[in-house]
Amino acid sequence: MTDRKHLLSGRTAVVTGGARGLGKAVARELAARGARVALLGLEKEALAQVAGTLPAPSGHWHVDVTDDAAMARVAGEVRRRLGPASIVVANAGVAEGGPFADSDPESWRRVIEVNLIGSAVTARVFLPQLLDTHGHYLQIASLASVGAAPMMSAYCASKSGVEALCHSLRAEMAPRGVGVGIAYLNWIDTDMIRDADRYPVLRELRAHMPPPTRKTYPAPHVARRVVAAIERRSPSVYVPGWLRGVQAVRAALPGVVALATRKELTRSQFTATGLLGAGGRAAGPAGPVRRD
Repeated sequence: MTDRKHLLSGRTAVVTGGARGLGKAVARELAARGARVALLGLEKEALAQVAGTLPAPSGHWHVDVTDDAAMARVAGEVRRRLGPASIVVANAGVAEGGPFADSDPESWRRVIEVNLIGSAVTARVFLPQLLDTHGHYLQIASLASVGAAPMMSAYCASKSGVEALCHSLRAEMAPRGVGVGIAYLNWIDTDMIRDADRYPVLRELRAHMPPPTRKTYPAPHVARRVVAAIERRSPSVYVPGWLRGVQAVRAALPGVVALATRKELTRSQFTATGLLGAGGRAAGPAGPVRRD
């Protein structure tokens, strides 16, 4: 074990949306570096399967991140079973695509609730533990936080929202010894992205992006970069690294995107996708909420 791996050894790490995709990969990377991992999410059986691959002690909790009371209860259980959280990764997220004017209000709202409200609830219930441990909160964001794309209004709005939330939290928490970071990520090879490629609206969106932005990255590769940033308590991490350069031109992006997509949006007829992937189906438009 290297010195770097010792940095997380014995610490408690919480990962929301830990049943699959990036959350699963991040959980495994944290565990490989010695952390005790608490997996939170809606897919009970999948969470149990992932937890079963992690070294003990670890745990999993079936919970909706938008449910304040259930999340507060789970936070207490995590503290009692695994110890106070030193690391919280707000990864739970869903997406949909399609024209805003024709979007289903419940699905559109559910994206905002899971991605933005769920992240805020996660931060709220675990901040007392992070204050005790002088820990680190990492928000999984996206290129969509920097440059909004057509046909993904709910996802882009939610990811812009979590970016603003983290900037505010960082300023509030810095004097109290809690780090707050943001992970700006591009396309990752997950169930959600593979499902997105089945729909013409999202295939077209991706096809008209500049070539470097179309590439899909393996979840374990992204997870290694994310966990390394947690070890450094970095305020931001960009995967791939060139995404950092997008920050410098973000003011010009809306106009550029509008011009680049004008022709395709004028001549094409697209329909809504609904919530994407198995994670989206588990969340559902109204979302099952644990209240037991």
